[in-house]
Amino acid sequence: MSDEQEPFAASGSRAFGTVARAYDRGRPSYPREAARWLVGDQPRTVLELGAGTGKLTDELVALGHDVHATDLDAEMLAVLQQRLPDVRTTLAPAEEIPLADRSVDVVVCAQAFHWFDSARALPEIARVLKPGGSLALAWNQPDQRIPWVRRLGALIGNQDQVEAPAEPLIASTLFGFVDEETFRFWQQVDRRTIQDLALSRSNILSLAPEAQEAKLAEVLAFYDDYGRGMDGMQLPYTARCFKARVVTPPGASGPRAHSPEGTEADADPTRPEPGATGEFDVSDGTDTDMLLIDFR
Repeated sequence: MSDEQEPFAASGSRAFGTVARAYDRGRPSYPREAARWLVGDQPRTVLELGAGTGKLTDELVALGHDVHATDLDAEMLAVLQQRLPDVRTTLAPAEEIPLADRSVDVVVCAQAFHWFDSARALPEIARVLKPGGSLALAWNQPDQRIPWVRRLGALIGNQDQVEAPAEPLIASTLFGFVDEETFRFWQQVDRRTIQDLALSRSNILSLAPEAQEAKLAEVLAFYDDYGRGMDGMQLPYTARCFKARVVTPPGASGPRAHSPEGTEADADPTRPEPGATGEFDVSDGTDTDMLLIDFR
């Protein structure tokens, strides 16, 4: 899925499939260190919601994780499947996840969580997570501290500047302490991909063809004025990342349901369960763990 907000939401978000290739070429990937922070180094069973064309999926697979990617848009998933043919994919919404209870280690979502109906999606996410499992979220946002980046945003739209993107997770009683980290990186943009970046924005995608052409001409004029030509443009981004452990009821363990195919979810009795005191053994996949107290 994409990173745009209302009114281009719900079923309208599926229209990004009409420019799936442009979306894939124009949007940045995610830093490897961000993917590692979100999910860890040790191989895990990962459900990715709103996977789109597989920008984050690429990094998760490279880290050795077993990823099941879902999205609402078949055209976006088709691009993902072409790049990563061994990754399982399913057309499914975050509000109705077609997996068994307590069947995955991590649920991850990049650039799409704010599209979800969080009142329905968060209970579904909590349901499919194993005891001690986590929800990890990420957003790529252009670094607006730089004047020319602000000018580009004014030209193509600033919908990716989502305010308080993880607020529903922070407010949820289904999850514990929410950790946050940021990663800065650069995207190489050339004369073609800056047009793709523009076409992947809902406000430009929804324009009539003549208006689209006029907007792309403005974007190219901006790029040419930047003066780098074949050397391209270095577009600075910040990856904002969040993660939290699911709050599992004391004594709950093992699978509670069967998957649509009739197979049981795998229980993981070695994973820690948060107790009634609100203590969570939080690991980021490194050798250093720390005990966090949720005082909420």
